[in-house]
Amino acid sequence: MELYEYASLDAVGLRALIRAGEVTVTEVETLARRALAAADADLNALTLPPFDPALTSSPDGPLAGVPLVVKDSGPFARGVPFTLGSRALRGAVAGVDHEMMSRFRTAGLVTLGQSTAPEFGLSFATETARYGPTRNPWALDRGVGGSSGGSAALVAAGAVPLAHGNDGAGSLRVPASCCGLVGLKPSRGRTPSGPLAGEVGFGQVYEFGLTRTVRDAAHLLDAVSGPVVGEKYAAAPPARKYADEVGADPGRLRIAVDTGAPVPVDPQVAGVAVDVGRVLEWIGHDVTVGAPEVDPADVVEACMLTAVSTGAAMLRAPRRPDPNLLEAVSRAVLAETASFTALDVMAGIDAQHRVSSPIGRFFTRHDLLLTPTLAQLPPPLGALDYDNPEYTVRDWLRRIFELGPFTAAFNVSGHPAISLPLGLSREGLPIGVQLVAAHGREDLLLRVAAQLEEAAPWRDRQPSVFVA
Repeated sequence: MELYEYASLDAVGLRALIRAGEVTVTEVETLARRALAAADADLNALTLPPFDPALTSSPDGPLAGVPLVVKDSGPFARGVPFTLGSRALRGAVAGVDHEMMSRFRTAGLVTLGQSTAPEFGLSFATETARYGPTRNPWALDRGVGGSSGGSAALVAAGAVPLAHGNDGAGSLRVPASCCGLVGLKPSRGRTPSGPLAGEVGFGQVYEFGLTRTVRDAAHLLDAVSGPVVGEKYAAAPPARKYADEVGADPGRLRIAVDTGAPVPVDPQVAGVAVDVGRVLEWIGHDVTVGAPEVDPADVVEACMLTAVSTGAAMLRAPRRPDPNLLEAVSRAVLAETASFTALDVMAGIDAQHRVSSPIGRFFTRHDLLLTPTLAQLPPPLGALDYDNPEYTVRDWLRRIFELGPFTAAFNVSGHPAISLPLGLSREGLPIGVQLVAAHGREDLLLRVAAQLEEAAPWRDRQPSVFVA
């Protein structure tokens, strides 16, 4: 197998060749190491040299032999150092596997590296004082989004077919949109949080990954989803495998389209969402204009819970981070967490309910909601300055939601959402479109996502930095 063949395959295609004996796991790993080195040289998307040897995994799992990178988002893989993108964390090593990591191992995924993320995952830009900016393979002067930005860059560049990430306000969907990928945020309780936490960010942070194809998202979800005994949240099990939903007929659906936001939306971005609505109508769905009535201020207030839970983790750590080594918004998070009261927490929980209730009611009248993923094109490097001391935490949340006003409400409410790379701007930059479904209906998202992938295919698009 040549490097260009490796880079052109998704995880399902690569696994099929391994099973057929046309390529060995060792050969695939060798190619993946070459691809990671080539991509990282241009993109600055790895925090460490590739793992040597790769992290151990089952040779019999459904995705055995498929390369993976994991995100630097905390203690995740036993024995692997982590920094959460911060200069303030030095010498921290994960003592146990995250439950998601355990499932990656059981699935047979070959974990080869750790990808960059913004400090403590609190930005839609992966540009840290510790590691510098991660660059977008579609345009090196543009950002990759965040917080799963390094993972997105490496998948888009063909270095690995899929990568781990998590989503606290759009952190899978935002980089998926910036880098031309599929980014699925599962329902609350679909994927695990433990063993070190029963919930993260008051239930607003979700573990999963980034892929280039819908079928890879479905197969990965089959491999890692399911309840954990004792965890606070659990989603109802699916009727069948998610892989079986790809290509299945969703029936005639009621789909609402919303391109409005409390901030300006780039006409190119809005236009792609409108065009996708027309495609869905052409396929045979009932498409109307509509959206849940959610106050953006309530979304910001609810997302404060995610921010202060991060600050609380810093304050409770055996070795607290040196504030002088933190970037400015992280210092603000630390200071605001220390002054947060029980009444402030209750205000955030009340805001969660004010967001969740209208969204839940909306999905009694509609099957899907379609929106842009972002309000803008992938921004230039430096457009989101996390080290700006003028921001309070709420100021910062409002600032990043100017870029991504469509994603965070569904972290608050727990509904599944997926970003699909359905457009390109005049400048040749990816434009993502988001689909949202009722709680537990990832099956419906995958059916319709597969319809759109067939009607408006994106797989042959390649960024300017591509390892092949």
